[in-house]
Amino acid sequence: MVHNRVTPNLLMLFFLVGGLVMSLRIRQEVFPEFDVDLVTVRVAYPGASPEEVEQGIILAIEEAVRGLEGVKEVRARAAEGMGTVEIELLADANTQKAYMDIKQAIDRIVTFPRDAEEPEVELVMRRREVVVLAVHGDASEWTLRNVAEEVRDRLLQDPRITQVDLLGARNYEVHVEVPQDHLRAYGLTLGEIAARIAATSVEVPGGGLKTPAGEVLVRFKERRDWAKEFADIPVITTASGSVVRLGDIAQVREGFQDVDVEATFNGQPAVSVAVYRVGRETPIGVSDAVREVLEEIRRELPPGIQCSIRSDSSEIYRQRLHLLLKNGFYGLCLVLLLLGLFLEFKLAFWVMMGIPVSFLGAMLLLPGMGVTLNMISMFAFITALGIVVDDAIVVGENIYEMRQRGVDFITAAIRGARQMAVPVAFSILTNIVAFLPLYFMPGTFGKI
Repeated sequence: MVHNRVTPNLLMLFFLVGGLVMSLRIRQEVFPEFDVDLVTVRVAYPGASPEEVEQGIILAIEEAVRGLEGVKEVRARAAEGMGTVEIELLADANTQKAYMDIKQAIDRIVTFPRDAEEPEVELVMRRREVVVLAVHGDASEWTLRNVAEEVRDRLLQDPRITQVDLLGARNYEVHVEVPQDHLRAYGLTLGEIAARIAATSVEVPGGGLKTPAGEVLVRFKERRDWAKEFADIPVITTASGSVVRLGDIAQVREGFQDVDVEATFNGQPAVSVAVYRVGRETPIGVSDAVREVLEEIRRELPPGIQCSIRSDSSEIYRQRLHLLLKNGFYGLCLVLLLLGLFLEFKLAFWVMMGIPVSFLGAMLLLPGMGVTLNMISMFAFITALGIVVDDAIVVGENIYEMRQRGVDFITAAIRGARQMAVPVAFSILTNIVAFLPLYFMPGTFGKI
């Protein structure tokens, strides 16, 4: 390189310009993406004790999935009315195939209790949460839920925001409460009423009719969503034409799913709205978009209801990026100042140039290696910053020492760099060796 000055200058320019361009385009995320290799199976068993859930649900699932290909470990938890089984897959397993095998094995189980609900089999996917908002205030749960849904819809209207979900919000339900004396008076049971509701609240296709004008699709549209629609269901029809409807013998009202979950924010009832990052969206970009839309939303909220930011993971990302840039700037200034005072300015300048050339050169290579700009890679950059500065100083100082002894420029550059090549290489290798064991750690933490 010393004898061909154009080559190193072009290479340096390529690293600086190319790295600067790629640093603006490289994908940004708080944590790097990885699969957790975990399949969860949930089965609701209303009214059952944990022991009954274990005997009727957990043991049957464990027996069905334990011997499947790709399964590493099975963990289960029995709670009142709910059984949950977590199936950890081997690191080299085909995730989709293992998931389908587990789902088919669960579907083949015929020994679940009669009152157990359909199993929910889910391949756990990490969603990249950025901002969580809290809609809170001294209002009813119904009001908070409606306002939270409006906030979600307003956020989704912004083209910079793609995925928004509600957290801590109970699902809607229609409650039907029939007094015991009414059941006795009409000779009914709760099972008969439930069957009548199920039979008259359906929406299913009924095939088609071919006519000269074309095919006509037939569909039974009896779907009911609101309490007043369920209250109109006929329960008893007499020969004389008299009709007893559900609303005549029962209290039918809208409500929420009966779960032991309560969400609060600053001591007030709350419903959370989570905003996620999708594709090439950046944490900072999504956070800024949410904050802009939030200012408009707050002006239109009903009295007594507020919308606050509960958490913002982009702040962590922003702080780490600020720390990296600040340390890099301080490193540049200190190298230029100290070496300029004690050695010479030209040497200080080229030692300083080692920092941006190295870092922007790395930025140029990261996308091709599948590495993004995230909390872990930025920690690596902060660690490497000190190494780059130290190595540039010792090499530059050694070349300067050669010049002080009367050696010419070209010989000093070659001999000074060669003498420090092995120490510098080993100083870098010691850092690699220090972190290398983490690469071989198994499980989810090993992937991080």
